[in-house]
Amino acid sequence: MTKADDAYDYLADLIEQGTLAPGSSYTESALIEMSGYGRTPLREAVQRLTRDHLVATSTGAGIVVPSMSVDDQLGRLEIRRSLEALAVVLASQRGSGDELAGLNSLREKLTAQTEPRGYLDTLRRTHQLMCVAAHNDYLAEIMRPLHVLSRRFWGVNLTDAATEIDQGKTLHKVILEAVARRDAAAAQEASIKLNDYLVESALAVASRRAQEGHIAPVTMIGNGVAG
Repeated sequence: MTKADDAYDYLADLIEQGTLAPGSSYTESALIEMSGYGRTPLREAVQRLTRDHLVATSTGAGIVVPSMSVDDQLGRLEIRRSLEALAVVLASQRGSGDELAGLNSLREKLTAQTEPRGYLDTLRRTHQLMCVAAHNDYLAEIMRPLHVLSRRFWGVNLTDAATEIDQGKTLHKVILEAVARRDAAAAQEASIKLNDYLVESALAVASRRAQEGHIAPVTMIGNGVAG
């Protein structure tokens, strides 16, 4: 991996975790100081993050972490639905014994998670290994930002952690169990059910925001300003 790859991973993780919060804006200098990476790898990373819709750039506003729009989430889920169904089928068919064993181990770890941070960390590793097991680099590259943004949307809009973690891990476990036994049809069906649930959750967020009159906070970081 190059330094630009490392910088991309570092910033993508901060975006997903909410350390770089939705609606916040940063200067290039602020991100260099925060990350410890030089100007060239940082710029290359920001270009990739922009392409993947993890940040947006503007002459006046700097490097902006986009707000979490429900419409954007629904648009991402339209794409994720088909691609994830393909990923689990390919993982079922192409995954090595060690990769499927790793997914089974992550299923067990997922079962034990009860707190948001541990759940999201395990889910991230599950998404990554599923894409590895699919053995298609193009698919993995497309899926990564979709997963990052989906996990970020979940974390930002979490209201009932215990219930939502239980629902999410139950649906993911069915997928992992099917892939582990190389049942591609069952894995695909379970993947579609998961994405149906994610759509329902996004619509519930829209309804809640409408009732609450949601307003994004104004944030000032480094030399940038965003609202």
